[in-house]
Amino acid sequence: MSLHIQLPETEAEIKRQRKIATTMSVVIALLSITLAGVILAFIILPSLSQESSTLVTYQTSMPEEEKVDQKRMDPHVQRKPSAPSSAMAKVVASTAPSPVSVPIPTITESPSLNLGSDKDFGAGWGNGNGSGGTSFFGQSVRAERICYVIDFSSSMGSQGRADLMRKELSKSIGQLSHGTQYGIVFFSCIAWEAGDEVNLNRKGGNATVKVPGGKKYRWTKAGGGWEPDGIGQRARWLKAFPQQLSDSKHIVKKAPLSSGTSWDKGIEMALGMRPTPQIICFMTDGVASGSDAWARDLGNKAKSQGVQINCIALMEPRAHKDLDELAKRTGGHFSIVDKNGKHKPVR
Repeated sequence: MSLHIQLPETEAEIKRQRKIATTMSVVIALLSITLAGVILAFIILPSLSQESSTLVTYQTSMPEEEKVDQKRMDPHVQRKPSAPSSAMAKVVASTAPSPVSVPIPTITESPSLNLGSDKDFGAGWGNGNGSGGTSFFGQSVRAERICYVIDFSSSMGSQGRADLMRKELSKSIGQLSHGTQYGIVFFSCIAWEAGDEVNLNRKGGNATVKVPGGKKYRWTKAGGGWEPDGIGQRARWLKAFPQQLSDSKHIVKKAPLSSGTSWDKGIEMALGMRPTPQIICFMTDGVASGSDAWARDLGNKAKSQGVQINCIALMEPRAHKDLDELAKRTGGHFSIVDKNGKHKPVR
């Protein structure tokens, strides 16, 4: 049996090593735990830090349920009484409440098919010439372009013809629809536009027409008639606006008469307007040499241009036949006016 005797130094060394070992074990254990905790933290903490999305919902108020009235079918059908005859009193019929009741009109057995042909609509209603409208010595005129060709010869100064003409012409001009194009041509042995200054020398066989702008047109007498000396005058279109209508009526009232009667000159000037008139209102007070040829030739010319000529014979001139022929060839109207201003339609 061997006995081991430990020295105090040896025992102290052993205790010291045991203490160090124990301390190292504890430190290693703590480090292991800490390391494990750090690893777990990296694994667990990210999942814990994720916040779930908040779901937001909206709910609108539900509309009230519409109640539908269901109509009940009545199996018992009652027959309606038969309609009253047209000879009975008018009945106001209505199947539903209404603020207005419509009477049932009585239908005549023989309705007229001549719409617009009676005198109730006027002589010129519905002729298709345009929207502008007026009247002249009882003749209804409806067109977009209207030219007045008026006798201003010296014979108009007798028996009140001029006064009657001025009054009726001013009235007709004043009735023109707003915006209508119109022209006014005066004539004696020559023709000029209303408002021009006329200097006529019948003995010398020449005449000068001076327009407001200063331009002059000359006429000369050649053989038995008068003709333009050079380029002839062309009448202008005016617009039916208040100031222009007022100016035209003033001219009609104040314009002087001239001598001679050749009513072909005025119609020729009117037919030379551009665009051409749709209707010419022609008025004269007497017969003129060559009027039969004028009626034929000018009537054919106007018809070829689609121009209608309405004729007025002031105080029953002897040119009745020729004026009627002129109107007939162009599809126009013809009337005779007596000294009292009463007009008698002929065509």
